Amino acid sequence: MKSITLYDKLECDFVTAEMSDYNWLSHMGEIKEYISDNFKQRNMGLLCDFATEINKIYTAVFPNDAVIQKILDDDASNAMLFVHHPLVWDLSKDPDVAWHKLNPELLERLKERGISIFNYHVPLDAFGMYSTSKTLAEALGIIIEKSFIEYGGVFCALIGTTDCKDIYEFNKKYTQVVGHRTKLRQYGESLFSNGKIAVAAGGGTDIFVLKELAANGLNTLVTGITICSNHTKPAHDFAKKHKINILGGTHYSSEKYACIAMCNYFNKLGLPSKFIEDAPCFEDL
Repeated sequence: MKSITLYDKLECDFVTAEMSDYNWLSHMGEIKEYISDNFKQRNMGLLCDFATEINKIYTAVFPNDAVIQKILDDDASNAMLFVHHPLVWDLSKDPDVAWHKLNPELLERLKERGISIFNYHVPLDAFGMYSTSKTLAEALGIIIEKSFIEYGGVFCALIGTTDCKDIYEFNKKYTQVVGHRTKLRQYGESLFSNGKIAVAAGGGTDIFVLKELAANGLNTLVTGITICSNHTKPAHDFAKKHKINILGGTHYSSEKYACIAMCNYFNKLGLPSKFIEDAPCFEDL
């Protein structure tokens, strides 16, 4: 498939005029020479325009060294890496410095192979068939009632019900689903308010998210990041005051289901696709 055909199809299916995104470009430093003009203008979409033909798709949550190396080791060419984030997430060195730029040496090798990088952050968080919160909720067996919490021109979270009797049982289920330990910050009652639960995949521990939970009478948030850092402390303080539980399964593991689901999207277009497994950052918890 012509790369421009694929890019246009993605824009048509996922982007609306109301959407806006974080200023990712401000973190990219010297790798800006590899970044497409399209991305520089909007902070979303085509990140690195390295392919004219695309015959295979790889999906991943973050474009880190391990993910890119797996693609190179697969001897790929004329391909595309579709990622949820255009930067690398890593709290292991500093809990207040989360985002790190891509490796320029590996970008050069992708360019030589004709492998583009395409990014949808807000468009993939937007509530819909392939969205981060919806796919996480489905993996956890949550019955979805409605979307809520607006950011970037989209609704990014949801409210639903679970058959788990309390937060302890749900925490065990979350651990089983993601395949590793999770983190429960129990600031409220163990039983769910009105039998309902909120899901905001990824970095849901933000004060604007917790305020929406309180306004909707909810006492449990399922998300990815639960660390109490300089950035998240106001949210934790709010959660304690309003007795809202926060349950996290890492940034990566809470958002990977959307990237897995995107393989179905690309397969339907006749493009073989593969999700690249990565390792969760447990410092998120």
